[in-house]
Parts: sequence; C-alpha cells; structure tokens
Amino acid sequence: MDMNSAFFLKTADRKPRWHVIDASGKVLGRLCTEVADILRGKDKALYTPHADGGDYVVITNCEKIHLTGDKLKQKMYEFFSGHRSGLKLIAARDMMAKKPEYLIWHGVKGMLPKNKLSREVLKKLKVYPGMDHPHKAQIEGFPVK
Repeated sequence: MDMNSAFFLKTADRKPRWHVIDASGKVLGRLCTEVADILRGKDKALYTPHADGGDYVVITNCEKIHLTGDKLKQKMYEFFSGHRSGLKLIAARDMMAKKPEYLIWHGVKGMLPKNKLSREVLKKLKVYPGMDHPHKAQIEGFPVK
C-alpha cells in the first residue's frame, strides 16, 4: 500500500458478513455498543467514517435482555403525536412486554451518528424476539456469538 495516498473504501471492495448475536442474559447498553460498532464497520481494519463498510447483524432472543439497576421501572420511552398534549410515556417494563425488539433498536439508533449514512446502516440491523429468524440462508456457516 502506498503511504502517500489516502485510502477510500469502494462499494465493490466491501464484503459484508452476517453476524448472529444471542441477546439472552446480555446487558442492553453493552450489547448496543457492540452492535453499533459492527454495523458501522469499526471492528474492521478498513474502517472509513464516510462509507458504509459494516456488516449485517441479526439479534435473537431480545425478550431475554437484561437491564441493570432500576432501569426496568425508571427508564421511559417517549412518543409524541404532534398534537397538543400528545406526549406518550411508556416504561421499559411495559415496552419489554409489548415490543421487546424496540429496546435494542432504539439503543443502537441512539449510538449511531446522526446523519444520512446512519439511516442506511440501521437498515442492516434485524432484531427478533425468539430464536427463529428468516435469514438462515445468508448465515449458513457463520458462528453464533
């Protein structure tokens, strides 16, 4: 490699892999940082901040995720309808019972940079509440973390 030239990752050189992560018993925040780094490609030597060089991530068993401390009762998720007094607050315990995949999706989304590239990167995240997922054909031969 020539040391006098800058490296730019081209889309043709990109070879994305599929990672399967079992979320049972893992801490929510630590899992989300690991997944955000894999999605952006920061775990690779060819990391380029302005190009999408990351991999696909499939997270299973998201209903068995662990929240530390009193976050299950105290952490609130906000939704705003746009109308006057349209703010809805949902506790993490209720969200876990209703939509457990949202906790991981929301955590990873918050750890990505706020730009157009992060919206494309977030599309490579697949979260499922159970062990079953429709991406078995892409993942053949890859180990489960």
